[in-house]
Amino acid sequence: MFNLTRRHMMTATAGALAAISTSRIAAAQQNGGATDSGDGPFKLPSLPYGYDTLQSAIDTDTMHLHHDKHHAAYVANLNAAAKQAPQIADHPMEHLLANLDQVPDSVRTTVRNNLGGHVNHSMFWEIMGGAGAAPGGEVTAAIQRDFGGLDQLKTSFNSAGGKIFGSGWVFVTVTQEGKLGIEARPNQDTPLMEGKRVLFGNDVWEHAYYLRYQNRRADYLSAWWTVINWTKIGERYAAARQGKLTI
Repeated sequence: MFNLTRRHMMTATAGALAAISTSRIAAAQQNGGATDSGDGPFKLPSLPYGYDTLQSAIDTDTMHLHHDKHHAAYVANLNAAAKQAPQIADHPMEHLLANLDQVPDSVRTTVRNNLGGHVNHSMFWEIMGGAGAAPGGEVTAAIQRDFGGLDQLKTSFNSAGGKIFGSGWVFVTVTQEGKLGIEARPNQDTPLMEGKRVLFGNDVWEHAYYLRYQNRRADYLSAWWTVINWTKIGERYAAARQGKLTI
């Protein structure tokens, strides 16, 4: 008799998940990639690029499962919560996250976990789809000022992501003055919960990388920079400086 750890289970099932995903992908492709995120005020955003666009860092099967299943589940759970407490749909998402103490007790944990997951993933899809390359303009100047350069940012960011115990996210935050910082959060928490703004971030939940990288999170973190969309990040930086960046 032996103890089957979670890590062993993940390793043993990685191949099975890849096989299962084939049928799910076929179904998703038949209906244009749509999936069941429930009826209600919260909507699953479409990917702004193809499922195979990020191949240098993230495989197509993972993209289908991550967007069509995991993200969709967060949205479905939020819509279920909105049926119990319709007033949560009356406020901007960033306001809800910054004021969780005002969310009804009956749905507060659901909103924390699933709205956090929804906004984190919505940001995540938005800031990818580029070819990596290098940032430009004001973002380059901010990175140089606050981190000493892009290489130093990558090193610090990857280190923070690698140190997260279990599941979570690593973010670059931005103030309205344009100052950048690196912050890590567990689970689906986000700096938005403290009223901060996120410039970009990376998902280090195992569902984000396990099919390709298994337990090699460091390899995933390093490869991820090849699919960054610095143009979109520049737009988010400009919006933050104008006080217009939301999620």
